[in-house]
Amino acid sequence: MIDLIGELLSYSFIRRALVVGMLVALCSALLGVSLVLKRYSMIGDGLSHVGFGALSVATAMNLAPLKVSIPIVVGAAFLLLRISENSKIKGDAAIALISSSSIAIGVIITSLTTGMNADVYNFLFGSILAMSKGDVILSIALSIVVFLLFVFFYNKIFAVTFDESFARATGIKAGIYNMLIALLTAVTIVVGMRIMGALLISSLIIFPALSSMRIVRNFRGVILTSAVISTICFFWGMAASYAFDTPAGASIVAVNLVVFIACCIIGLLPRKERE
Repeated sequence: MIDLIGELLSYSFIRRALVVGMLVALCSALLGVSLVLKRYSMIGDGLSHVGFGALSVATAMNLAPLKVSIPIVVGAAFLLLRISENSKIKGDAAIALISSSSIAIGVIITSLTTGMNADVYNFLFGSILAMSKGDVILSIALSIVVFLLFVFFYNKIFAVTFDESFARATGIKAGIYNMLIALLTAVTIVVGMRIMGALLISSLIIFPALSSMRIVRNFRGVILTSAVISTICFFWGMAASYAFDTPAGASIVAVNLVVFIACCIIGLLPRKERE
C-alpha cells in the first residue's frame, strides 16, 4: 500500500490533480450539505451540463475553457435561482430545463466543429491529464477563495439553510446568501469538471453530504465529517484509478458509493454500539 502511494505521488501530473481535486472535493462537500438540506442538490448536475455547453463553445472558438465557462456557469446559477424563486417553474423543473438545453447546445456545437474527439470525451468524463499548469494555478486560487468565503459567511449560510423565513425575519438578507451559495457552487463545479467530467462532478456534492448525514446529527458535525469523507474518497479514488487503470472520475464515485453504503449500515446500528 505504501509503495502504491509512493509510486502515485512520483508523477507530477497526478500530484497536480490531487491538489486541485482534493480542494474541489473539500469545497463540494461543504456546499453539498447546504444544497442537500435545501433540497437543491441537483443544481450541481444542472450546472455541470451548462459547463459542458460552455466548454464546447470555448473549444470551438479556441479560447481558454475555464475563463469562458466560469462566467457562463455563474450566470446560469443565478438564473436557476431566480427562476425557482420568482416563477411558476419549480427548482427541479428549472434545472432540467436549463441542463438539457445546455447539453443539447454543446452537442450541436461539437458536431459542427471539432466532432466527438478526445477533448470532448474529457469534458464528459474527466481526465487528470486535461489540466494545464495555468488551469491548476487558477483552480487552486478559486478553490481557496470558495473555501474562505464559505468559512467567513458560515453562520449566515447556516441560518439560510435551516430556516430561511426565520433568517429573513431576523434581518439576514437571505437572497444574497442564496446567491452566494449558487456562486460558490458554480465555481466549484467548473473547477472540478476538468478532473471529474460533466457527468460525474455532481457526485462530489451529493455523496459526502448524504454519507455524513447517516452517522452525524448536528450541522457542524455533518459539515466536518462530509469534508473528511470527500477528501479521503477522492484520494483513494485516484489511487484505485492508478492501481486498476480505470477512469479517475468513475473510480472516485465508486469509492464514494462504498463509503455511503458503509455509513448507511453504521447509521442503522444503535447509538451505544456505534460508540
